[in-house]
Amino acid sequence: MNLLSIGGSDPSSGAGIQSDIKAFDSLNAHGLTVITAITGQNTLSFGMIEPASKKILKNQLYSVMSDFRIDGIKIGMVYNSEIIKTIWAELKNLKVPIVIDPVIKSTTGGSLIEETAINDFKKFLIPLATVITPNKFEAEFLSQIKINSKKSLQKAAQKIQNMGVKNIVITGLELKKDQMSDFIQEEVNRYIITSKKIQKINHGSGCNYSSSLLFSLVSGNSLKEAVKFSKQFTYNSIKNAKKTGHGIDITQIKNKDIIHSELTHAINKFVEIKNIYKNIPECQTNFVFSKKNPKSIKDILGVSGRIVKTGNTVTVAGDLSYGGSKHVATALIEINKKYLDIRSAINLKYNKETILKLKKAGMIISFYDRRSEPNKIKNKEGSSVGWGVKYAIKNLEKSPDVIYHEGSFGKEPMIIIFAKTPTEIIEKILKLFI
Repeated sequence: MNLLSIGGSDPSSGAGIQSDIKAFDSLNAHGLTVITAITGQNTLSFGMIEPASKKILKNQLYSVMSDFRIDGIKIGMVYNSEIIKTIWAELKNLKVPIVIDPVIKSTTGGSLIEETAINDFKKFLIPLATVITPNKFEAEFLSQIKINSKKSLQKAAQKIQNMGVKNIVITGLELKKDQMSDFIQEEVNRYIITSKKIQKINHGSGCNYSSSLLFSLVSGNSLKEAVKFSKQFTYNSIKNAKKTGHGIDITQIKNKDIIHSELTHAINKFVEIKNIYKNIPECQTNFVFSKKNPKSIKDILGVSGRIVKTGNTVTVAGDLSYGGSKHVATALIEINKKYLDIRSAINLKYNKETILKLKKAGMIISFYDRRSEPNKIKNKEGSSVGWGVKYAIKNLEKSPDVIYHEGSFGKEPMIIIFAKTPTEIIEKILKLFI
């Protein structure tokens, strides 16, 4: 997944493109950058701004867009009208998710957009956005409406929506004591999502929010699910904030779950495989990675929805969660009982040609016949996969790379690929395309 951050450079790495790069990297996305301005700031104060020239800005945009497939874009600091119009001209025909974080002022006090550029910001950039994520101050600034009630909140959101953006997320609202709420207005629906408040002034939380929101949207999640993901991501970054300088704390992004990190990376690789959509079964695909010695599906990380075929492409519909997979996770638990180092699995569409290619690649392949399944197993919900895997490995000395069945009445035939890690799963799948 390639995510582009267009914004200002913050030498303290608390916000701006440096913060976005850290966030994208923690989510195993590849971060690209286009710098709109160089700022001089630290955790104590804000210094100078040197906006990028139109010439270098256009060259940066051309450089990344001509070489990389861009999956999503975040737009942050845009200092003047020339920058705004240049970005608009390059992005106006691009069909990817765009998240705009309308930064007006730095936490350390600097003004990040010229007053004369505000109208052009509203006219050119806001209509480009899939989602705009102002905080309360920014929403008031853009709408020119003081937010002090539910009615004024809705009115401000509606006014911003009328500028041409379909979705607005107004962040950081203190509607209840010790809680932080986000007000979301979609094209039709409106709702509020609330989380616990952390009493800590920090630098970087807004950037963390918008960059993680972009990641979640590009991953195929609904706006509601993406907001929930971003709130948790941002909450963790504030919770871990550190006083790295002499002033306010800088948010820290920590991804301690190596299982989550590696599976995310592998899924991103999987969806990028050319023509992989042809290998997605009717019941769709799940990709899992377990903790050591899994006892139940709650020990196995998988997609809470599915990896689905969307035309000639593949999309991840759902977040990664422990217990997110049932059938593929059950198969993994059964094989792990005998082969403790096998901790990852994925299901693919069955066809004879795929099996032949996997055999030719030297993989160990086993099979079970669902028509031989005992009635007591058939009649017990969720037992078939475990029975099948157990049957397929009963007489094997070495762990199989692949287990498949050819289906039965009302049951789709299926291939499951097993490996020690998600990275090894990808290596095995790629042998289908040699």
